[in-house]
Formats: sequence, C-alpha cells, structure tokens
Amino acid sequence: MIVTYNWLKEFVDFQYAPQELCDQLTMVGLEVDALEEIGGNLDSVIVAKLESVEQHPDADRLTVCQVNNGTEVVQVVCGATNHKTGDLIALAQPGSVLPGDFKIKKSKIRGQVSQGMLCSEKELALAEDSPGIMILPSGLTLGQPVFEALGLKDFQIEIGLTPNRPDCLSVVGVAREVAALCGQKLKLPVSQISEAADSIEQQASVVIENSEGCPRYAARMIKNIKIGPSPDWMVRRLEAVGMRSINNVVDVTNYVMMELGHPLHAFDFRFLQDQKIVVKSAQQGEKFKTLDNQEHSLTADDLMICDGQQSVALAGVMGGLDSEVKDNTDTILLEAAYFKPTMIRRTSKRYGLHTESSHRFERGADIDMIPVALDRAASLIAELAGGQVLSGIIDSYPRQLDPVILEISAKKAKSLLDIPVDCDNIKQLFESIGLQTQTGNCSDCLQVKVPSFRPDIEREVDLIEEVARLYGYDQIPVTMPVGTVDAQLPPLRQLLQKTLRQTIVAAGFSEAMNYSFVAADSLEKIGVTAADSRSVQVKILNPLSEDQSVMRTSLVPSLLETVARNLNYRSSDLSLFELRPIFLTQPENGQSVEPLSLTAVMSGQREPEGWSQSSAAVDFYDIKGVVEKILTKVNIDNVSFDANFSQPYLHPGKSCRLMFGNQLLGFLGEIHPEVLTRFSIDQPVYIFELDVENIIATAGKYAQFKPLSRFPDVKRDSALLLDESISADQVMDIVNRSKIRFVESATIFDLYTGKGVPAGKKSLAIRVCYRDLEKTLTEVEVSKSHDKLIRSLCHLLGAEIR
Repeated sequence: MIVTYNWLKEFVDFQYAPQELCDQLTMVGLEVDALEEIGGNLDSVIVAKLESVEQHPDADRLTVCQVNNGTEVVQVVCGATNHKTGDLIALAQPGSVLPGDFKIKKSKIRGQVSQGMLCSEKELALAEDSPGIMILPSGLTLGQPVFEALGLKDFQIEIGLTPNRPDCLSVVGVAREVAALCGQKLKLPVSQISEAADSIEQQASVVIENSEGCPRYAARMIKNIKIGPSPDWMVRRLEAVGMRSINNVVDVTNYVMMELGHPLHAFDFRFLQDQKIVVKSAQQGEKFKTLDNQEHSLTADDLMICDGQQSVALAGVMGGLDSEVKDNTDTILLEAAYFKPTMIRRTSKRYGLHTESSHRFERGADIDMIPVALDRAASLIAELAGGQVLSGIIDSYPRQLDPVILEISAKKAKSLLDIPVDCDNIKQLFESIGLQTQTGNCSDCLQVKVPSFRPDIEREVDLIEEVARLYGYDQIPVTMPVGTVDAQLPPLRQLLQKTLRQTIVAAGFSEAMNYSFVAADSLEKIGVTAADSRSVQVKILNPLSEDQSVMRTSLVPSLLETVARNLNYRSSDLSLFELRPIFLTQPENGQSVEPLSLTAVMSGQREPEGWSQSSAAVDFYDIKGVVEKILTKVNIDNVSFDANFSQPYLHPGKSCRLMFGNQLLGFLGEIHPEVLTRFSIDQPVYIFELDVENIIATAGKYAQFKPLSRFPDVKRDSALLLDESISADQVMDIVNRSKIRFVESATIFDLYTGKGVPAGKKSLAIRVCYRDLEKTLTEVEVSKSHDKLIRSLCHLLGAEIR
C-alpha cells in the first residue's frame, strides 16, 4: 500500500517528520518498506519564462529559446512544439540529475549552445507519458524550484501490509493508525451533494439473487456528465500512489478507493439493458470479455454483475468491456458493494486477474463504508464532470451482517503481555482506533464492538494483540523465559520401535515408503480368503483411484509390488522393510484398530557382486538370521520356530511361525511360487512378518547380565541317530529345559544322511559347553552331566548314540 505524507496530513494533524512517521508506523505493525521523497534532489529544476522562441537555423524540428530563470536569460535548444513566447516552463539547469540518472550538461546542438533542458512531466517522473514540455500556470515566481512552486513536494510511503489488515488499504485507514499514535482525532472527508429532482428509483433497480456472495449492493446515478481529463491535483495524487489517470469519472472511483479503501465501479448507463442490475452466479461455460479485452469461460462459482439480459462485470474483480465509461458517456450508474472474500479470491486466482479491487475484496472490505464511499464519489464526479446526482440511493441489503461482540479481560491482557494496564487504559487504546467499548460481565472486563473495517479481530487474543500493538511493542519489558528442563526417557513403546528400525537398517535393509491405501483385491493376490479376519477391509469414502480404495490389512502386498517394480528396473538384489501400521477390524465389535507390523523381504544374491564375493543367493536361513538378530536386540530369547503352521502366501515346508511360549510373534519363509507369479516376480523372495504389538508386550526392558567365569570350559561332542521327523528345535528345546548342571551352551554343528545311516533316520551332531563359575571342572563332573543330558535326549526323542 502506497500513501503520501501530505495526503495523510489532510485527515490527521500530526507533527512527525517523514522518517519518524515511518518508524512509528512500523512499531504498530505497519511495516514501512520504502520512503521516497517526491521531487527530492530536483531543486535545480526551476520555474522559468520563455522570452522568445525562434526556429533553429539548421534544424526544422528544433527551436532556440531565450529563457529567463529569474537572474539571467540563457539559451536552450528544445525539440517540443507545444510552447510559445511568454509561457512559464520547468527548466533543468546544467548539473541537474533527472529521474533515471539523466544528467543535464551545457552542450551544443546543431551549432547552437543549449544551457539546460525544458522538461516534460514524464522527464520529471510526474506522468507515464506527456505530449510536450510542461507548461506551468501563470503567476509563479521565476527561479523557484518547480516542485515547491506547484506544491508537489511530498514523501511517498510504501507499507508492506499483512493480508489480515485490509483496513489499512486506504489513506484513511493508515491515518486512523497515525491518529491513535499521536492522540489526535481522525478527520473524515465530508461529502456535499446537491441532488436533482429526479429519483434513481424511477430510473433503475437492483436485484440480488445470490445474497451469500453479495450481502449488500448500493448504487447512485449521475446524469449529464462530461468525460474529460482530471484536474492536475488529482492526476498528481493518483500517480503518487502508483495509479494511472484515465478520465475524470474513472479517476474519481480510483481516488475514492485509495482514500477510503472501498472499490467502486462506474457503468455507462446506456448499455445496461432493462435499466437494472442483477447480482447472480455465472452460467457454467458462459463467455465474458473483461476490460482488458480478454475473453474468459466462466464457471458456476463465479459471481457476476448483470443487467436485464447479460453479464456486465466480473463481481469484485473487473468490469466488462461493453459497459465501460467512454468518451461520449453522459449518464453513469455508480456501484458500491460488498462481496464474499473467498468467492472473489477464487475467481481472481482462477483467471489470473489480480486488480486493486480484487486485492481489497478478497481480504475483506468494509460493508459499512458502502454509502460513505458512494456519496464521496458522487460529489466528486458532480464537481469534476459537471453532472447531476439523482436523488436517493438504491441500497439493497438482504443479508445483514451482525456486528462482532467480544469481551476482553484486563487481568488476562496484563498476564499475557506483562504490562500495567487496566480497563481504563484498554478503553482509551481501543477507542483511538474506532473500537466501541462498554462495561463487561465482570469488574475487570470490557465488552468490545468490533467495527466492520476490522475483520481480522475475531477472538479475545486478537484484542489483546491490539493492546500490545497500541501500547507499543518497544514499551513491553524484556524478560527472560523461566522454565525447567526435565530429562525423561521416551516411553518403552517408542524406544522399541526405534530399536527395531535401527536394527534392521544395520542388517543392510532399506525402508520402503508405500501408501496405506491399496486395491481391494490385493489380499486375493497373496491367497488370503474371505474366512481370514484380514479380508475385512476399511473402505475409503473418496478414493483417489481403484488401486487405492481400501486401507491395507497386511504389508505383504505392498512390499511384493515394490519388489516387482525394482525387478522391472533391473534392481535384483533387494533387502527392503516397512515398519507401519495396518488397519484391522475387530470381529467382536467392528471397531478398527491400527497395530504396528514389521515386514521385510530379501531376494537376489547374498553379497554384492565382486571378485572376492560369493554369488550364492539368499535363502531361508538369511531371513531367519535377521529375525534372530532383531529378537536378540529387544531381549527376547527362547523362541521357537514351528514349521507346522504357516501363511497362505508362504511356501509349505519352507516357512514357519515364530512363537514365544503361547504368544505368536510372526511368520517367516519363502514366498509361494504361485503368489510370485501373480506379482510377475521371477526369482525367489524370502519374507518375515512380525507382530510388533506382541513383540512390544513380550520384550524385556533390559538385557540380563551374566557374570564371566575365570575358569576354562569343557566341550563334549555327541552324534545322535534320530528320526527324520524330529526337528533341531525339539533337540534344543530339551537341552534348554533339562536344567543339567554346568551346561553353559549347546550348538548343533552337523547334519548327515546317507551311507551308514538307516533309511528314515538322520545323524545330528551336538556340541555342549560345560563351565562352572567357581572352579575348574573335573572329568568326572563333566562326564556325569553329559551322560545325563544324552540319556534325556535318548529317552524323550528315541535317539541313539552313533
């Protein structure tokens, strides 16, 4: 937002110097981005008089002028054609530096000495374009700086407003803040209108069909106007705030918008069919050409200003090409309205039309400013364009917007801001910016009526922010925050999740990030039937696609799809995992639960390709080793691998379930070939799926320390002849449960079938380590313990010593 120093002084009497004013505005939240002096460093451009104007002897398009600068007559060569003897002009003397870093020097032009330059408005940055040099009004003092003589000395202040402060998108809005700063009253412009006998009600009508998008629409009519250029004072003021002059009527609407902050629009009444205005939603696909001569295809979400037959303006954004004010316009309908901010914002973004009007409407205009702005514009148009304002005003207001009433506690404001304020202080601060107050429901409370020009104030904390802003951020004492630092361990669940992730990453796995949404038939691809509880899936109400229509009840399909995708990209050696929730439905009550699951896959070669590495492929024992490492990290031991139970997606005989007592921890094994075929995978894939919730419930908090013995161990090996149906897990289970004295550990180190072993039998070699913490074991003690262990194995498993 750009305002000027002198324009602000018209509405509030303050004594701040320009830089001091900028500092004060910044401290109340209106950050000043730039301060620029208009006419600064141009005092060498002075008022001068043309004593004579003669044709250049050697150039048809140049004149040689004798110029009186108040102290002497100098010669200047000029290329303009709009000057004559006796005119007062702007003379840039040698040494002057004009805008654009254009330096003026004494020179010779086609043989004639030129001691300066006769300036145009464009060269002095007073206009974007000018037909010739600047002809000054008579009566000015020769030699006086031009900007001083014309009263153009001013300061341009550019404020970087935040989107929540639409009230300051006007000179009056900024002046209201200045008035609060210096304790002065705000002086609003007074509109004096001499109305004609004819009534606007007899000439035009307004109908609001979409009152949600347009709660209020008002209009005035002005007849017998004469379109022409605006006076210099208005042109200068508009250009000072970054707006281009068009004609006297359009300039007035822009001037009032910058002054009061409410956008206006003038329609050429000749082109409003049926002499009416209808505010309604656009027709889907309707074509409309805006003032910039661009045609747009509208949607039903756009709000339109229409006459009796067609659309004439894109509400709050831009007018239509057909109904714009033209050079021969003699009657206008002047519009002032309030439009729903969200509708204007979406329309503006949709068509890439960001205008001064949409900038204000989409942030929230002041609905109570409508009649004030309308009267102000009507009085100026009548003054500058010689028109007659018809009596009365059409003001359609079907949806009354209720004022916002809030309550603020002085005690709470004092507590939050740490400043000594009471209700009287707060009342004084609020009334300085136009907020009405009265006694609240308690002794230290105020009830505040928020004015319509402050849509950003919605809650008590917004009022407290106003107290801080107006009291002065620089007046709030600086205090160091006080707090305590408590060192607390994260919850066990969080620690175990972190341990699981770190352990599997350390084992060489990479985490895959898949959507929790999957296709409804994903479970069918891994062989899960309708009888399985996982087949009850949570459906998504608005799925992105059929492939993402339900929440997944297993991580297996997603990981297999990831494997297939990587294989398609010729990445065949894979170790991937996911540690994510799955979404199950409890059969007893139908409630959804989200247990964590850890699922990982391995496929391809065991080691990276290289001259010293093996080319062996991963197998069941690789995936089993990873599972054992994970369980060790979370302090779970004595688990069993039961090959009698599996999953439909696992290969029978190459898979098992993982148990800790009666607690199911998960499954692992090789993916069934039929499942691989459904996923277009052409190499073996090994997988484990762990129930993290059960692991968390089972995990030990801390690793158990075992003291180290100073005495040597003794190892004994035995080969047992067993039935082929007996698993190694059964053997180790008996060893672990036998409670044989001095047994420290046991390992199966050899398996043999073939020559010398009867059919249906296998030879299993076991190595048992014996040790005592307090002494060296004797041969007799070791033999006694080992014999007892072997007898237990033979008795319980039907084993024989080879």
